[in-house]
Amino acid sequence: MGLLDSVLSQVFGGSQGAPAGGNNAALLQAVLGMLGNDAPGGGLGALIAGFQRNGLGDVMSSWISTGPNQAISADQLGSVLGPDTLRALTQQAGGQSTDLLGQLSQLLPQVIDQLTPQGQVPASGLGNTSDLLGMLGPR
Repeated sequence: MGLLDSVLSQVFGGSQGAPAGGNNAALLQAVLGMLGNDAPGGGLGALIAGFQRNGLGDVMSSWISTGPNQAISADQLGSVLGPDTLRALTQQAGGQSTDLLGQLSQLLPQVIDQLTPQGQVPASGLGNTSDLLGMLGPR
């Protein structure tokens, strides 16, 4: 089971019949593209900084740690991501931004949790986008 199947199963109860149908794979790919070291927005490090700036550093820390993940609302996530990132993710995933934020608020904690299984971000980051996308496994 690749990362895609694992995360989609945890978040949506499986990749089939999940909200937005096949868009879940596109959304996961867009999220991984946002987290890579070579991401235009600065990758996971920049996302962590955005959470801290918005007073949500403890939420992000819970996703990275080995304990339970704290929830985040769609509105809170929208404030952290900002309109430019949200617009880019919406285009890549092919959906509406309001639907996308709801899905991201469920998906992003699980993805970050899966990518940081030791409870910390690796010193070298998560790797380049192509490395992260390779973790999805065959589709």
